[in-house]
Parts: sequence; C-alpha cells; structure tokens
Amino acid sequence: MSTDDAPAAPRREEAAAMWREYTASRPGGGPPEDEPPVERFGDSRALADELVGLVLTGTKRATAALVADFAYEGVPLPRIGGHWIACDGEGRPRVVLRSTELRIGRLDSVDDAFAWDEGEDDRTRASWLEGHLRYFTRTQQARGQTWDDALEVVFERFRVVWPPEVADRAG
Repeated sequence: MSTDDAPAAPRREEAAAMWREYTASRPGGGPPEDEPPVERFGDSRALADELVGLVLTGTKRATAALVADFAYEGVPLPRIGGHWIACDGEGRPRVVLRSTELRIGRLDSVDDAFAWDEGEDDRTRASWLEGHLRYFTRTQQARGQTWDDALEVVFERFRVVWPPEVADRAG
C-alpha cells in the first residue's frame, strides 16, 4: 500500500462533536464512555470508504479484527455495550456504533451468519475467509509480523446508533 492509499488520520474534533450530538440526544444522559475510540475499517482509503459505505446502507453489521492488533495499538478490546466512531478514508466521522456481541476465536471459526452480517463480497463464509486471510496476512506483513492460523480474532456485531438518518431502529 502506498502512502497515498493510507487512510487519513481520524478528524478527532469532528468525532468529538458527533459524540456530543449523540449523547445530547439520549434521554436520561449519555453512555458511560467519555470519549469512545475513533477508528476506521480497513487499511486503505478506498477500503475504509467501501466498508463504511456498507455500514451506511445497512448491509454491514459486523466486523473482525485481530486481538494482536488491539495489543499492538495499545487499545483495549471492545466490550458489549461500548461505542466507537467509524470514519471514512478521509478521516471524517460517519457513524457511532454500539457493540452488541463479541466473540474471540480463530479465523476459521467464523460461521455463515457472521460472514453474512459482515456484508462483504458475496457474503459467504468461503469469500469471507479468503478476503480476511488476505487482509490479515497483508496487515501483519506491513508491521513485520507473519500470519499464523492460531492468531485470535475478535468477532464483533454492532448497531448503528447515530446519526438518526442511518441509525438502526431499537428492538
């Protein structure tokens, strides 16, 4: 990946403003986090745009990341009920997400339902495995590490909670 393809840094001030709007909209006060993580999907501008686009259209409601990535970046693993803000490839915050389900397992432990919920490619387990193996191998190599089938993956399902025009309906 060239530096031109690298996603832009998240626009943290815009993300903070989005978070304030979301928390102000909640009856009875805001969520427990003062400032949620501000992140993006993928490792390129194009991939970040594609994947956040799938979230915005309602197709993508799950994601997967290596446990090792959280450790490498020095950030805690997600937690059920926790929030995070997803940005596009230019670093613009687009949505506030709320984690609804988490599971840690090997890459090959993915099931058909999770592959479908992740919303990528043809949404089958086979294409999910192929795409994610390619992605994780590439990202591991980019930081001088090697893919290993024993690496643990965080399988996360989420809801879109903000902005209102794309938020999932409660219940």
